Amino acid sequence: MNRILRLFLFLAAALPCRPAAAYNDYRGHNLDSLERAVARWTPDAVDRASEEELITLNRAYRDLMLGYSQLNAEKGIFYARKALEISRPRGWESANADALRYLGQLFYGREQYDSAMVYYRAALAATDRMAAGAVSPTDPEGYSEREVDDTYSALYGAVGNLYNMMGDIPQAMEYYRKAGEIFDKYGWNESNAILYYNIGETWVDEGDFPAAEKAYLRSLDYGTAADDSLMVAMARKGLGRLYMEKGRTWKSLRYLHAAEEYYSAHEREEVGFAKENYEYMSAALLAQRKTLMLLVAGAVALLLLTGGVLLLARKLRVSRREKTEVAAVLEETLQELRPAVTVTDREKEILDLLSKGYTTPQIAEGLHLSPETVKWYRKKLLAKFDVANAVELVSKAREEGIV
Repeated sequence: MNRILRLFLFLAAALPCRPAAAYNDYRGHNLDSLERAVARWTPDAVDRASEEELITLNRAYRDLMLGYSQLNAEKGIFYARKALEISRPRGWESANADALRYLGQLFYGREQYDSAMVYYRAALAATDRMAAGAVSPTDPEGYSEREVDDTYSALYGAVGNLYNMMGDIPQAMEYYRKAGEIFDKYGWNESNAILYYNIGETWVDEGDFPAAEKAYLRSLDYGTAADDSLMVAMARKGLGRLYMEKGRTWKSLRYLHAAEEYYSAHEREEVGFAKENYEYMSAALLAQRKTLMLLVAGAVALLLLTGGVLLLARKLRVSRREKTEVAAVLEETLQELRPAVTVTDREKEILDLLSKGYTTPQIAEGLHLSPETVKWYRKKLLAKFDVANAVELVSKAREEGIV
């Protein structure tokens, strides 16, 4: 799956879990009526409003912020800032953290990562003040430990995703770890299932298959514990993808077929995931077919090679000097038989920058591409050169004389 879509899946899961403070979810609905309701609140009207009215208005602004978050980023930003105009002067830190986090996510979606980080850090600071005993406008006893942890977990996931997209995987994993600790603390198995699925996807993209396998298996365990059939299917799809990448097609197909059972029963709701699972199954079947063909071809080649080696040995008996050249002759023969790897101009540009130690964001900036496009090219090059990571890729490209 496209990395940014995977990460937004986790961002959606990171919404606060408190039923009492739940949003009125206006996503996908007509927002005009709510906008008309808040339009009468002029600056003078806000100045004259009671605290109870301001709490309601602040909530309405944040409902609009959420409603527009996936429909119109400009409006989402506008209403988040309107909410902050009310909550910031009054020290309503939960509302501040909420609006600031969504501002971070909205700028994240626009690939303005520096701005996103500024808002995320401001949201973390607001959450720190919640933990330190900030006054709650709706509860005289202040914010509970669960409310504070809930807000922290959402932010840790969001900040981890941002570091992930920027290519700083160690920092991303540190924030994911913090989020996972809170999910474990409260038994939020569904959130952990989503978290570890995304961690697995990240490690596959990075070429660390053992770490990816561990993460997918944890996602499967959490999804099973939560009785979440979607996340169980997602984890199986991830494992299927992993084993396909490792060349273990029989094991890959076992997991992909298990995931297909769920997607077939929910093909309308899960069109994108079903399509992705089908593509993995097709690739695994194709790889399996190629493996069988190679086995047959290998058996034939072995017979031919046996005869060729005997002929070669006969020729090399001519002189003692030629006998010492067996390894060189065989190596040269194998090099000639091995097909040369060809790359496009764009792939060569990316290989050149990788050989200079550029990161994905730096390559994206240098070639005027999106980070997702660069990641796609990197994955394609790994497959083309039959290597597992960037270090092996650059080494192989140098051997081929491409860089």
